[in-house]
Amino acid sequence: MTLRNRPASSRRSSCFRGWGLPSDPARHLVAELAANAASHGRVSMRDFRLTLHLAGDILRIEVADTRGERLPELQRPAPDSESGRGLLLVDALAERWGVTEGRFPRKTVWAELRVARPEPVPSRSGAAGGLSQRT
Repeated sequence: MTLRNRPASSRRSSCFRGWGLPSDPARHLVAELAANAASHGRVSMRDFRLTLHLAGDILRIEVADTRGERLPELQRPAPDSESGRGLLLVDALAERWGVTEGRFPRKTVWAELRVARPEPVPSRSGAAGGLSQRT
């Protein structure tokens, strides 16, 4: 599926719909991990990479950047702080999350989410998935 010419939020939602998955809370995890990479993992002239893997009922969201020396840590910000809650959201929404250190200077921050695919809706002909069968 080629999604390059659409805004990022549209590409994410299209990918989730194409896989038959609900977009919440997956889109929040994607947004938070991508924002962290853009804010804290950015090196001039280098981007980050977003990868989505679906294996069974586990969606794995990976964001790789080139700031391997800056590993994320779960912190409790002061109540009046205007930032610092991103990983708290990731921790609350994800089944599990972590960091994989790659070949220097790369690191990948990942989050896994258990997703339920919607049950196929039978068509009037009784075929699964709403597809009619011709004989």
